Amino acid sequence: MLKNPIPKVTNKLQFRAIGIINGKYIPDDCQQLNRGVLIDNKGEKVETVILGKALSLLKKHIDLKKSYFWIVYPKNKNTQILHLQVAGIWDPYNLNNFSNNSSKTDFPKLLDELDLKDNYFSVRGELVFVNIKKKEFVIKICSASKLKNLKNKNFKLIIKGDLSIELLNNFLSLDVIRDRNSLKLINYEVIEKDLSEHN
Repeated sequence: MLKNPIPKVTNKLQFRAIGIINGKYIPDDCQQLNRGVLIDNKGEKVETVILGKALSLLKKHIDLKKSYFWIVYPKNKNTQILHLQVAGIWDPYNLNNFSNNSSKTDFPKLLDELDLKDNYFSVRGELVFVNIKKKEFVIKICSASKLKNLKNKNFKLIIKGDLSIELLNNFLSLDVIRDRNSLKLINYEVIEKDLSEHN
């Protein structure tokens, strides 16, 4: 069974922002592997941190000279500066005990079979702001974490694209593609109308 790097949604109103990027990870410091940049196939750099779970994977299995498919959470303060948090590495054969010759693996084709592609992001959340002039909008994503004192419980993601102001406060599921340091809307679906009535 091929493991999907971006799992299917388990709940209609499930918030999330998760994506997959192929590239090389270059740490800022060889002693401290958790901060660095991800360099994609076009040579574009994105600031990156490696989260705890992925860090042990990185130390044990990853050859930093090679490219991998990284499963990432996006964060941004504006549409020019993207920041990634690596949650995992998608290598269906080496990391999932597949008996297969991974040198023959066509990862883009495998992604295709899963309806995914390099630099694809799945974003689900509430539309809280639309800037028609700049052609960008803001999606609020609430963390599912049960920890009450978590500072980053909710965060906002700025995405380039055209959305109607009439969609404000609706819960949307968006297909987004990364273009350099920006996230661009491909398409969207309204999952739930006007969340402000539920709050």
